[in-house]
Amino acid sequence: MAHELEIRDGQASMMYVGEPPWHGLGMALAKPATAAEAMQAARLDWSVRKIPLFAGDGIHQERFTDRFALVRDDLWGKAPSGLLGIVGEDYEPLQNQDAFAFFDGIVGKEAAIYHTAGVLRGGQRVWMLAKLPGEIRVVGDDVADKYLLFSNSHDGHATVQVKFTPIRVVCQNTLTMALNWGRTVRVPHTRNISERLRHVQKLLGIVNTRYSALDERFRAMVQVQMTGDRLDHYLSRVFPSPPDRADGRARARVKHDRLCAEHFFDHGAGNRMKGVAGTLWAAYNGVTEYVDHRAGQQQTPERRLNSVWFGDGYLAKARAFRVAELLARTWSN
Repeated sequence: MAHELEIRDGQASMMYVGEPPWHGLGMALAKPATAAEAMQAARLDWSVRKIPLFAGDGIHQERFTDRFALVRDDLWGKAPSGLLGIVGEDYEPLQNQDAFAFFDGIVGKEAAIYHTAGVLRGGQRVWMLAKLPGEIRVVGDDVADKYLLFSNSHDGHATVQVKFTPIRVVCQNTLTMALNWGRTVRVPHTRNISERLRHVQKLLGIVNTRYSALDERFRAMVQVQMTGDRLDHYLSRVFPSPPDRADGRARARVKHDRLCAEHFFDHGAGNRMKGVAGTLWAAYNGVTEYVDHRAGQQQTPERRLNSVWFGDGYLAKARAFRVAELLARTWSN
């Protein structure tokens, strides 16, 4: 598909608050939005449905009884058709309106806290980002705001996800947490998804507790001073060497990633601040700044956005956090 971020009638299906994001796409709002305002501005006011799936060869036609096409109601019968994916009998769609209502139940009903929302891949994935009260003050003036990123898929493959996503104020890096640290909650699109989501909502009552734990982990990184050998070790684990059978391009790409992350360790936004310079916290943020703002420059802004939050960029940042957390415990002893 040409665009990761949906473009319809010359306009991106996305809204944002404040300064334009690095990709420069979407409708700008002067202040944080409520769920209803975010849905309208990001053009998320459509629904999906399952329809019977048929196959034919021009002579014979047969209906699949256990497979259905998932389509957008607003695009079905038009060009493009609005086909989002092929799903099974047990697949239960979560409508955008219901997704926002669920997220409102977590972060505050009718609260004006949504900072961005949008549509990727023609509607195969939608997302919304909500700012929570409070902040994480790592050291001195180095502060990270607290956000929750909610994403819902309509492609039959990805699950409903809620991610803890702090954003470092000084450079707007998204500090993605490692998957195995419990920062992503996933719910499959199966029958009784609404009941499952209510259960997740109870689990997310520990949001403040988890963010307190995250505060401690960031501060532990600040306490670790990096040497040249330590930085090399950290970056080699974040960007591991490809297997021996890999071609030269793969090796060159890993070398490039490490060199760029090393550059932002020294010269990244906020990494020369007192208490930050030369620490493991600076090394971690060197990786996140590179991934968020410099990696994939040859890609379209839409593909970079998808990578940063859901794709290879997300996985690299999750790995960077996991490795930093482990090394903070090892090197502090």
